[in-house]
Amino acid sequence: MKLNKWTKLAWVAILCSSVLTACSSDSQGTANETSTENQSTSDGTAQTTAYADQFDKTQIMSISIDAEEDAWQEMLDNPMDETYISADITINGTTIKNVGIRPKGNSSLSQVAQDDTTDRYSFKIKFDEYVKDQTWEGLDKLVVNNMIQDSSYMKEYLSYDIMSYIGVDAPLFSFANISVNGDTWGLYLAVEDIDGSFKTRAKNDEGEIYKPNNDDNGMGMPAGNPPTQGDTTADGDQQTARAPMEGMEPPYGTGFPDMYRMQGEYGENGWPQGGMGGNGGFGGMNGGGSGVSLEYTDDEISSYSAIFDNAKTKTTEEDEQRVIEALKNLSTGTELEKYVDVDAVLKYFAAHTVVVNLDSYTSNMGHNYYLYENDGKISMLPWDYNLAFGGFMSGSASDVVNLAIDTPVSGVTMEERPILSKLLEVSEYKEKYHEYLQEIVDGYFADGKFEEKVQSLNDLIAESVKADPTAFVTYDEYEEAVAELSKLGKLRAESIQGQLDGDIPATTDEQQASPDSLVDASSIDLSKLGDSMGGKGMGGGGRGFGGGQRKDQTEQSTDSSTSTSTSNNSNNSNNSTSTESK
Repeated sequence: MKLNKWTKLAWVAILCSSVLTACSSDSQGTANETSTENQSTSDGTAQTTAYADQFDKTQIMSISIDAEEDAWQEMLDNPMDETYISADITINGTTIKNVGIRPKGNSSLSQVAQDDTTDRYSFKIKFDEYVKDQTWEGLDKLVVNNMIQDSSYMKEYLSYDIMSYIGVDAPLFSFANISVNGDTWGLYLAVEDIDGSFKTRAKNDEGEIYKPNNDDNGMGMPAGNPPTQGDTTADGDQQTARAPMEGMEPPYGTGFPDMYRMQGEYGENGWPQGGMGGNGGFGGMNGGGSGVSLEYTDDEISSYSAIFDNAKTKTTEEDEQRVIEALKNLSTGTELEKYVDVDAVLKYFAAHTVVVNLDSYTSNMGHNYYLYENDGKISMLPWDYNLAFGGFMSGSASDVVNLAIDTPVSGVTMEERPILSKLLEVSEYKEKYHEYLQEIVDGYFADGKFEEKVQSLNDLIAESVKADPTAFVTYDEYEEAVAELSKLGKLRAESIQGQLDGDIPATTDEQQASPDSLVDASSIDLSKLGDSMGGKGMGGGGRGFGGGQRKDQTEQSTDSSTSTSTSNNSNNSNNSTSTESK
């Protein structure tokens, strides 16, 4: 075929561009071994999401981390710095070179950092930290979560699965066996970070994403009392507490100052009995400052710093004003369908209510969710569910099983959580919310479905748990937790069905007036599900602020099931339990 002059020039330009790209990559001393599908179009707007095919929920993903030994150990020795180091990451056989990796988390990071028997951190993997625009088949960031305070290994998996089942745009997820420099590290949950790649995959690259966060006021406490918080990291993540509170008693020591005590009756350890449904909360402080509660205060952008300072996308003042306008109309219940993606929010809260996660928007914490805005409409995206199924400020098992579906909050009033309360004030929306709850019960729980799901996950991961050299629990404790989770899910669904049918009150006040109508949850032992924050010294089982058992190495496999020599896990051999803080 004969080419005209302009076609020839176009081909020359393309070839030159390719050479320059290759030279740029080589100048950083790396080669991107991911598929050539990981390229943007010429205008930079289209990006592959081929990575989605790698998140197979029915399989265990393989992630190998290869890092320079001294750098890896330095990172483990200074986890609170949250400093990236370079590593080569191989995921399901595909290697991506010169990738950034660092410990991640907030209280969970502090918890592991203060325990000298473990280095089992959650990690954030940033594929373009050192190589511009590098991805793993289109994904820019991946997190791997360490299952802390979840003896079943399944809480977060099930929470995202239920979200996905009802149609919420949840992050992709999969169990993952991790190795470090050739040595087995442990079984984690790999989760798609809610960032640019997520927006491309789930939202057609439209809209803006925020992660409302007021954690520097620590659990709704006044600033200055919680651990000191650092600045925002280079990639927009919040730094975590640098040191535990001094002079504090349980859950940080052995008693809890009255000014921070939760309302209601107190047990021996200073924690409330029945801390849910408005009986929880730290002195009525709702953790809603600077916008995390989504309450409208005024039209000043600075009044919503907890939202806008934590933007995950590049936003403008115009973008932020759209959010404020939505909150303003939400506060008055005006034109809700214009300013709120009502259906998306109702689905989110239906799933959220089912799994009972109070380390979230629905408690005084007011965090662990993403706010999505598109064309002036706001909605919510799920995040951080390791403390679901009653793992946070749960009170009794009955409180978890019977959490009121129409007032599913703790430590705050419904009015202090307007994106939930304003929708449920509308009978049409409340009915739709109930329909979604019914759909989840019918499709995910009824007729033994939940027990079958738990068993299928057990079949998938049991051997990996048994061989996990850094596990927070023994294999026997894992098996107990799996059995307890099956029972809890069954009873939770029974209570929700009773509330939908009208046989059980659907609000907290009505339940307190008719306690005999509630589902009997006396057979549930929440402590078997993991060290919970709240109820048992905020550490579960009387282990202090976090708890967390370690395996005796004699119970583990002796071949490949040992941790990397660069970690501190060798301390586990003589220490089966420890005290951690979160």
